[in-house]
Amino acid sequence: MAKVLVIDDDPSLLRALRLGLQAGGHQVLTASSGEQGVTSTATSAPDVVILDLGLPDMGGLEVCRRIRQWSDVPIVVLSATETEDRKVAALDGGANDYVTKPFGMAELEARIRVALRKSAVENEVKAIPLISVNNLTLDLLRRDARLDGRPVELTAKEFDVLAYLARHAGKRCTHEMILSAVWGAGYGRESQYLHAYIHRLRQKLHDHDGRLIRTAPGIGYVLDSGT
Repeated sequence: MAKVLVIDDDPSLLRALRLGLQAGGHQVLTASSGEQGVTSTATSAPDVVILDLGLPDMGGLEVCRRIRQWSDVPIVVLSATETEDRKVAALDGGANDYVTKPFGMAELEARIRVALRKSAVENEVKAIPLISVNNLTLDLLRRDARLDGRPVELTAKEFDVLAYLARHAGKRCTHEMILSAVWGAGYGRESQYLHAYIHRLRQKLHDHDGRLIRTAPGIGYVLDSGT
């Protein structure tokens, strides 16, 4: 399980989150102000930060900005506001995810798992920046894709989908696994997104017969490993 730092000025919510997350096996630290939260992030090195936007001494966006000056720790924002511009501001400010109050512990646990998985993938990227599968090469650091040595122009999400399949080449990846890894926990059942991206990837990789990215009917997709 993870070391979780919760930054919130609501004592009842802090207590509820502490009890709920501890019941899930997490080690929980708390801070009741932005300044305490920034300091605790620096001194305790949490695996993930749960950050309320409405803090008494400074805005949660400012806390996020300060943490991002020196840390890549996953940050899951909590907010009573679900307006699109608020979400965009938080995500553009460095947050990894956005949860609207009120929320359930099961949802928050799922968001934490996704944030931790993405953090693990980023660490894996730093350790293994190149993946070669068949005639396809992906540079995970530069986000560069090449087919037979020639560059393939991919959007950010197309690259993320292809990179996920490449990291699990030869294995069946379910729709939910790919969607959760690339789009987040809330998209696990939005298979229409994935079908569209796979179609575009096949076009760009000249995989019109689906031999490179194979369909596992009713399950998901497999990137052929060539073995």
